[in-house]
Amino acid sequence: MKKKPIRPSSARRSVDRGTAKPAAKKRKLPPAGPRPAPATPRARVAGGRLPADPQLKIRRLKAQLAAALAEIDVLRASAETDFLLGIANRRGFERELGRALAYIKRYGAGGALIMLDVDRLKPVNDTLGHAAGDVVLKAVTEALLRHVRASDLIGRLGGDEFALLLWNLDETDARAKALGLEAAVDELAIRYGDQTIAVGISAGVAMLTPEMDAAEAFALADRAMYARKAERRAASGATIRR
Repeated sequence: MKKKPIRPSSARRSVDRGTAKPAAKKRKLPPAGPRPAPATPRARVAGGRLPADPQLKIRRLKAQLAAALAEIDVLRASAETDFLLGIANRRGFERELGRALAYIKRYGAGGALIMLDVDRLKPVNDTLGHAAGDVVLKAVTEALLRHVRASDLIGRLGGDEFALLLWNLDETDARAKALGLEAAVDELAIRYGDQTIAVGISAGVAMLTPEMDAAEAFALADRAMYARKAERRAASGATIRR
C-alpha cells in the first residue's frame, strides 16, 4: 500500500495563506468636536428649480392671496345681502345679531331689536302683481333707512318682514323709534303706474340682555310685533292683513 506523500510545512503554509480571509479594515473614528450642521435643503418650485428672484415670487403669491381674500369677502357679502333691496338678508342679519349679543354679554352694552311687518302688502300683490309689491318694499326700505343711524342695522327676514338692530339706547328711546318708523311708513304715498299705494308697518320691540340668545330675541320681538299689529288694527277699525 502506497503512502501519501507528506507536503512540506512550507507548502501547507502557502495554502493556508491563499485561503485565509483578508483582515478587516479599521473603521475611522470621526474627528473630535461638534459636528457640522446639515445643509438646509433648497426649496423647490414647479419644474424643480428655484425662481430667479424668490422675493418676487413671494410678492406675487401675497398679491394672489390678497385678491382671493377680497373675492371671498365679496361672495360672503353677496350671500348675506337681499338682492332686491340691497340690505342684509336673514342670514346676514342673524350673524350680526349673534355678534351683537356676544358683545352685550361681554361688555354689558345695551341694544334693542325691532321687528317690523308691512301692513296691506298682500292685497297689493294680489291685485297689482308682485312687481308692484317690489316697488312697495323698496319704498318702505328707503323710508326706514332715512330714520336710522349709520350704526344701526336693518335687514329683510323674508317676504314683508324686516328687523332693525339698534345700539346704545334704553327702552323708552327704542319704543319711540318704533313709533317713528310706523309714522314714516304710514305717510308714504307710493306711485305705481297710475295707482297710488298706501301701506303701513307694525313694529314690536325687544330689549337685548346678556342672558338672551338670538332665538329668544327674535321670539320676543315677534310677539311684540303681533301685539302691536292687533293694537293698530283695533285703532283703525279695519283688518290689517299681512
